[in-house]
Amino acid sequence: MSANPLEVKNVTMRFGGLKALSEFTLTMAAGELVGMIGPNGAGKTTAFNAITGVYAPSEGDVLVAGERVNGLKPHQICAKGVARTFQNIRLFKQLSALDNVRVACHARCSAGFVDALYQTAHHAEEEARILARAEEYLAVMGLGHRRDELSRNLPYGEQRRLEIARALATGPNVLCLDEPAAGMNTAEKVELMQLIRSIRDRFGIAILVIEHDMKLVMGVSERLIVLDHGVTIAKGKPEEIRKDPKVIEAYLGDAYLEEKHMALPAGGEAK
Repeated sequence: MSANPLEVKNVTMRFGGLKALSEFTLTMAAGELVGMIGPNGAGKTTAFNAITGVYAPSEGDVLVAGERVNGLKPHQICAKGVARTFQNIRLFKQLSALDNVRVACHARCSAGFVDALYQTAHHAEEEARILARAEEYLAVMGLGHRRDELSRNLPYGEQRRLEIARALATGPNVLCLDEPAAGMNTAEKVELMQLIRSIRDRFGIAILVIEHDMKLVMGVSERLIVLDHGVTIAKGKPEEIRKDPKVIEAYLGDAYLEEKHMALPAGGEAK
């Protein structure tokens, strides 16, 4: 069995005549922090959906800890150790912050319906452990003081962090974050970057991040994978990706060239 928590081998996604993802390949080791970038429509979220079971790959394989998971439902893949967040926040808005996280903790519980019905000792012990875990994940994400507040009443940035806390509560070996900084202000983004690193260091899990904020993704990722029209056009360390002509043309574009030009002395030429 592979020691890698996630391997994606030549995954292709077709929707009718549209090839949204073409022979996508990714291997992640435990504790690795990888960023995925590319323009809108590049296939980034499609890759996430193929990894997490929202879509079954048209071709290729997804392996979690060496086990092929093609065709499994999202909750089954989650139980095997892959959790995710979404571009659009999907909290249980009528529940408290604590209960949002407690719900996720039940992905790893062993007490069943009968235990709950008869309120067995096993059920009581497990619920106590779940409560302690949920409070721990809230604290990790700086949300301990929001424990009893309804999630819909939290500020936007805290809702984002609560969604990450809920994903962590499923006990993943791989955490997929789909644009976690979307809608955040600059200060919140800096704090999020620090939190992502601390999560990796504390729990030793592999983290895959889709993000449009280049400063954040370049700052937090150890390596990057770049997609364009469903095709992987570059892989490498952030400093390599910054200089890749294909990436500059497809994604970094005018903003990158303008920044480079502004850094030159008067009369200088971009090289």
